[in-house]
Formats: sequence, structure tokens, C-alpha cells
Amino acid sequence: MDLRAGQVAVVTGAASGIGLAMARRFAAEGLKVVLADVEEAALDKAAADLRAEGADVHARVVDVGVREQVLELAESAYDTYGAVHVLCNNAGVGSGAEGRMWEHEPNDWQWAFAVNVWGVFHGVQAFLPRMIKSGQPGHVVNTSSGDGGIAPLPTASVYAVTKAAVVTLTESLYAHLKAEHARVGASVLFPGPHMLRTGLWESHRNRPERYAKQRPRRTPYRSLAQWEAAMRAAGNEVAFTPVEEVADFVVAGIRADRFWLLPESEHSDAQIRARAHSMLERANPTYLESFVLD
Repeated sequence: MDLRAGQVAVVTGAASGIGLAMARRFAAEGLKVVLADVEEAALDKAAADLRAEGADVHARVVDVGVREQVLELAESAYDTYGAVHVLCNNAGVGSGAEGRMWEHEPNDWQWAFAVNVWGVFHGVQAFLPRMIKSGQPGHVVNTSSGDGGIAPLPTASVYAVTKAAVVTLTESLYAHLKAEHARVGASVLFPGPHMLRTGLWESHRNRPERYAKQRPRRTPYRSLAQWEAAMRAAGNEVAFTPVEEVADFVVAGIRADRFWLLPESEHSDAQIRARAHSMLERANPTYLESFVLD
């Protein structure tokens, strides 16, 4: 689709990181932007900053894991602007799980699935019927990750499982839209190609009580800065991709109607080949054995 001034973009997880960068990039194209996020103070600041830059903004506090709140977001967006042309199901959390998979708490899985998978599905059901019925060009972008979307990082297996689900969900959505001859496209986003400075590392700060951990963590949560310092101390410099580059990549991908919003990366390509080779050869996934799970 051709992004034009006056169109409307909805972005979840929009108060910071990739979501805010996408919202800012859409606004730079003249789109009206609907910001949704669970963190009210950060959302208010993001909306105020964008308005100060001249953007037409509607902001709403939303927990995408709660279906009713996403349905209300859609009602609010349509009541405010009368249409939605771009939907970015971007909100995501890390689960906070520790240890081996059989040691994970059920609440770690339930919270991660509520946001990372159900949140995407809720967005699809809340917005797609009206987007299709309008007959106007539109596009849906669902945020996945190389962790799970390409191959799992076993030390973050809960997150990986949810992001793998987002890929399959979006593939199915693409097929359904084609079968309907809809003027709405679909893409799955793999932010990168390097690490990103986002609030995902501090997801626990917004963890709802209904998904509270049932036993104390054995180790404290580690911030991105702490992880980066540990990597540097081990002699490993970490490359980061600016979130603004991700937003530019998304806008270009929407315009080109690209399904795979997967930046070029030797590392990702090697993972894809190794996994595909393992499947085609019916061989064990030796590409996972290099991970240290201690």
C-alpha cells in the first residue's frame, strides 16, 4: 500500500522502543497515530512528545492480553478517526522464566502468551473485519523475533515459543487475506539485524498480579546495561540496531507489500539454513547444541 497523509496507524507497545519509533515514523509520513500501551506514564509522555512534533495522536492505555481492552481500543480508534489503515501488533514481554523448561512456572507461560500471542490475535479480530470491509488499502505488521521466529534461543524458550507462534499466525493471516481478495496485506517483523535497546528487558515492571510469579526468582532480573557490561567483560562487543532503522524498514516493507520483514544478516541466514537443512535431512537439531544452558 502507499502510505499517505491522513491515513491512520495503530501501534501497540507504542510508549517506547520499536513501537514509539514506528509511531514517530508514521507521523513523519503524515499519518494520524493511535498509541496503545500498558504503561500510562510512558504513554502520556510519548503522546505529548509526538504532539509537540506536530503529530495528530490518540493515546489509550491498553493491556493487549485482555480482549475487551483491545476491542475498546478499536472502537476508540474508529470513533476518533473513522478508519484504520495500518495495524502494528507490536506489544511484547519477556516471561521472566528461569532454569530448564520443566522448571518454569505456568504463570510465566500464561503471561507471555497473553501478550505476545493472544495480544496479536485480539488485534487481528478487533481491527481486521472493519479494515477489510472498508475496501481501502491496509496493512498489518505483527512483531516476531529471530528468537523463535527463526530458531529458538533455549535460554529464553518461553519467549521463543510465543514468537514462533506469531510467525505461523501471520502466515495463516496472509493466506486468509489472499483468499478473501482483501486489499489488506500482512507482514511479520523480525527487528534487527542486531540487538535493540528496548524496554523488553524490564518487562517485569508491568507484570499483572494475575500472572505473578509464584516463587521468588533465584537470580535478580538483569537489565540490558548489566547484560551488555557482562558481555563486554567477557570480551564480546554487542552490536545494536537503532530502533529508528527498524521503523524505516517497516515503512519500506509496507510500501513494497513484503511479507518477510527480515533484515539481511549473515547470522540469521546461517540459522535459517541450518534449521532447514536439519529438517530436510531429518537430522537432529545440532544447531542448538552450541548454546550453554547453565
